[in-house]
Amino acid sequence: MTMELVTGHAGEPHVTAAQDAALHAGVIGGDDYVLSTKDRFAINVVSANKVTIAGGDLVMQGYHASNDKPADLIITNGSQGQKRNDIICCRYTKVGDSIESANLVVVKGTPTTGTPVDPTLNTTPISQGATTYDMALYRVPLDGITIGEPEPMFNILQPMSSVWDSLTPAEYAPYIQCAGHTVTTGGDGTFWVGVKSPNGKPPDYASYTVGPFGTGFNDEDGIIAHLWDVTATGVRFRLYTTRYQRWCGKTAIFGRWIAVWRR
Repeated sequence: MTMELVTGHAGEPHVTAAQDAALHAGVIGGDDYVLSTKDRFAINVVSANKVTIAGGDLVMQGYHASNDKPADLIITNGSQGQKRNDIICCRYTKVGDSIESANLVVVKGTPTTGTPVDPTLNTTPISQGATTYDMALYRVPLDGITIGEPEPMFNILQPMSSVWDSLTPAEYAPYIQCAGHTVTTGGDGTFWVGVKSPNGKPPDYASYTVGPFGTGFNDEDGIIAHLWDVTATGVRFRLYTTRYQRWCGKTAIFGRWIAVWRR
């Protein structure tokens, strides 16, 4: 069966927006993301009924939309004694078979004297034939006629360069240490795991997974290793049994531990 070579010369225009979006979604993910470019749609409250959205790039379900210049958006005036949540979103719209567009819009919420809820957005996936889709950017709370601090509702997708750095073993290996472990605890159920600090400080995170079990306990006892103390040379844990609701005494234990330091 002959396939269509999308990224190939066919002698005539043939690459569709849907094919381009499918490529983006397959590479970076099929959800909604703000890219780490320009000003990442930073928001500024200008007055009681106007905000300004800075430039940025976003990808919603593979569809790339860009805003090069700041855009002013009008927030409908609030009402005394009532609260409301408005949502600023990027709205994808498809008219007919081929005309597609993206615009920043404000979706007005319903005023209430109680706890306000967000307005309903268009969330049917574009890939399922939706002709309107909303990617939420900010929640704008209003208390009476006062605009509160806008709340971001988007995730910022970091560039591949930062992901590559985080996966470089030589650079990160000293900051993550883990191993299997066998020990007999003290009479109070505590035990130490030795570590080699890469920065002279105690680890920022440490955890111990118990099992398989040694003498005196089994799976039904629900043994949990609680973090008890940390130093630059060791981490101490204390065993607790959820079955008997008490700290454990002296026992042989097997398990696996991990310690992590921030760079």
